[in-house]
Amino acid sequence: MTTPLDKFLLRAETLLDRLEVLLPPAPQATDWSAPAFLWRKRQGYGWLEAVHQPHRIRLDDLQNVDLQKSRIEQNTRQFVAGKSANNVLLTGARGTGKSSLVKGVLLKFMDQGLRLIEVEKEDLVDLPLIVAQVADRPEKFILFCDDLSFESGEPGYKAMKSVLDGSVAGMPLNLLVYATSNRRHLMPETMRENLEFKRDEDGEIHPGETTEEKVSLSERFGLWLSFYPFSQDDYLAACSHWLKSFGVTAEEIATARTEALQWAQGRGSRSGRVAWQFAKDYAGHLGREA
Repeated sequence: MTTPLDKFLLRAETLLDRLEVLLPPAPQATDWSAPAFLWRKRQGYGWLEAVHQPHRIRLDDLQNVDLQKSRIEQNTRQFVAGKSANNVLLTGARGTGKSSLVKGVLLKFMDQGLRLIEVEKEDLVDLPLIVAQVADRPEKFILFCDDLSFESGEPGYKAMKSVLDGSVAGMPLNLLVYATSNRRHLMPETMRENLEFKRDEDGEIHPGETTEEKVSLSERFGLWLSFYPFSQDDYLAACSHWLKSFGVTAEEIATARTEALQWAQGRGSRSGRVAWQFAKDYAGHLGREA
């Protein structure tokens, strides 16, 4: 015979089952042995997901960016050694090696305690949570934001600004921010912001202050590295490097010149990324193994 208590307990258990679906997942322990992490988020709860096999790219494989390579390598070396170092903003043409440089310094210095945390733009509001998790760790962390840009009013903008140096708490000594962007100032700028006037059609009395607000985020990066489109010779040199890495002979590389140029023309771009993609395709046609 079912008693009122049995009915109450059954209803309570059913209610708890429904509520459990709505609750955030149980906290996951971070595997700190990994060299890289992805910030993941589900049902409002975020955690660091370990990446044990990050993209392995050597700095020596990156062509036509020797100055940028030496600057970011030296900055990272200082950071890993416990010396002062800057946050880095890498801007410029697509496919020229911005994000690859960041991955390259991770590969070079991860045996010395360097770790990388990649955060998507929509999750930048969680930066204070990420900082709190790594602040007391012995490792050195690069917080990596790839292809970063903001539209007006996005919440991640102020979170990034605060982490860089705008917060009372300050930035922990074991964390730097490396960000890539196609926009040097990270936010769109309109033509009217460049006009010298006191009042615009929207009623803003000092429009120049809006422009200063946009520029202020990029200025919080102490080191700016600019990247430019490849010349034809630079592109062909990159193609040659990657073809050689795939086991293509010098004679075959010389023969590939015309096809390499046609490949770039079809893509509408000459860059290290396009050179690498061509080399993969050409080497595959020759039967070379990856």
